[in-house]
Amino acid sequence: MRGRSREARPELAVAKGERLLAWATSTDGQVLGGTRDAFYAPQRVPWEQVEAADWDRETTTLRVSEVGSWGDHRAEHVFVVEEPGRLLELVRERVTASVVLQRHVPLAGRRGVRVIARRAPGGGGELSWVFEYDEGIDPADPVVRLAAAEALQAARDEVGLV
Repeated sequence: MRGRSREARPELAVAKGERLLAWATSTDGQVLGGTRDAFYAPQRVPWEQVEAADWDRETTTLRVSEVGSWGDHRAEHVFVVEEPGRLLELVRERVTASVVLQRHVPLAGRRGVRVIARRAPGGGGELSWVFEYDEGIDPADPVVRLAAAEALQAARDEVGLV
């Protein structure tokens, strides 16, 4: 298991004021790490910009995808990591901590749009709002646009942003 207690802290440059909390090394020798505020691989990706992180135990593959706009290419980082240690726990905890609110609005049966408010896990900064559309939902459809706008307003009201 890799982590603070068994292995010396690796050389990984992190932003001023941040401290490496967990790390792992990919099979190609790349050091991956996480602080309270960001994932490093080696570029810095703030936790609130990580859309998803998936671990496949069989292939020992860690896949980290970034938040993006519907229809645009989203950055995805893929690493083969045989011993992820505490890094997986930190990734799950920090990504979850960045989600302030998440609401699903059904539009066609169970399919619909999800409104998500995210903020840096440290609590600083503005909320960022994103929509995630289920398969088969067209965000260009005027009915979908109206439903998404109404869902966004309801979510903003819920967190006190009128």
